[in-house]
Amino acid sequence: PFGRDPKIVMLGFLIVTGLFSMFMSNTATAAMMLAIMAPVFKSMTNEDVSVDRGVVGLAMAIPIGANIGGMGTPIGTPPNGVAIKYLTSSEYLGLNIGFMDWMIVMVPLVMVIFAFAWFLLVKMYPFSTKEITLKIDNEAFAKSDARERKIICATFAITILLWVTDKLTGINANVVALIPFAVLSVTGVFKKSDLSLIDWDVLWLVAGGFALGIGLEKTGLAKHMVESIPFGEWSPVVVMLGSGLLCLFMSTFMSNSASAALLLPIMYTVGKGMDLGAFGGVCTMLLGVALSASLAMAMPISTPPNALAYSTGTIKQKDMATVGIIVGLFGFALAFAVLIFIVGPMHLLG
Repeated sequence: PFGRDPKIVMLGFLIVTGLFSMFMSNTATAAMMLAIMAPVFKSMTNEDVSVDRGVVGLAMAIPIGANIGGMGTPIGTPPNGVAIKYLTSSEYLGLNIGFMDWMIVMVPLVMVIFAFAWFLLVKMYPFSTKEITLKIDNEAFAKSDARERKIICATFAITILLWVTDKLTGINANVVALIPFAVLSVTGVFKKSDLSLIDWDVLWLVAGGFALGIGLEKTGLAKHMVESIPFGEWSPVVVMLGSGLLCLFMSTFMSNSASAALLLPIMYTVGKGMDLGAFGGVCTMLLGVALSASLAMAMPISTPPNALAYSTGTIKQKDMATVGIIVGLFGFALAFAVLIFIVGPMHLLG
């Protein structure tokens, strides 16, 4: 549907990657899209063995799409899940934030960042190739069972439908998340060997982050850490922006899940002791920290999609750092502007 114009094809990869990342692992999405793009990279090597500079932009579109796209839904990326715990749990803020509520706010934000990233990539990495023809050899599709394909498509559609209508159905998003696992296991689409392909390390990392947060809260360490920092001398806006920048910096060099899990319980305690009513309360601060974690993409080690894209050999670390910093800072500024001036005052998310 995106034709053969290299610029539009790049936009297509950006959008499709982002769309899938809203509902499935961004690591799996990046791996899938890079595999599809491999023949394109080969076709864009000129006769003198030089590579079209636009290849760098195409390759960068995948991790950007995966990282930013995950911001669009509560389950799109682990930091969102950590934030949702503090936002909706009765032990903390106890807000009633539905799946669609989150998407109404975040998807437009994601689309604006996508538009900026696309414009930046086109300008920084212009194409010399005039036309791109996608030829995808999908042997797995040809060999797969038609029955299994129908089951997967139906399960995918029903799961997303139940997620976005959680306010109408009253079914919790966490319960809905079990449907694909249950249906695909019972119908035999999932085999015993497939369980080893799940990103268990990421799941345990998130669980460990929850445990760390609870530990900091129960032992009083979080409160002690907060009391040792002179937040009282800073304005609420400075504290909010500072927490986001700190998460952005930490997530550049370590797991964004770990960064969010470490900072969110601390900033929750900080926010409870500050007057943030004019900006939407503690909710705005926690959302800012969670989004900042997803916006860190300046290094190959920042996120798994970055590492996968870098491993193709088409991107230099300098290119990834330049694009990652520019897109990350633009997204950071836009996200906090939307949170502080629109979402917070209007209480769109609680």
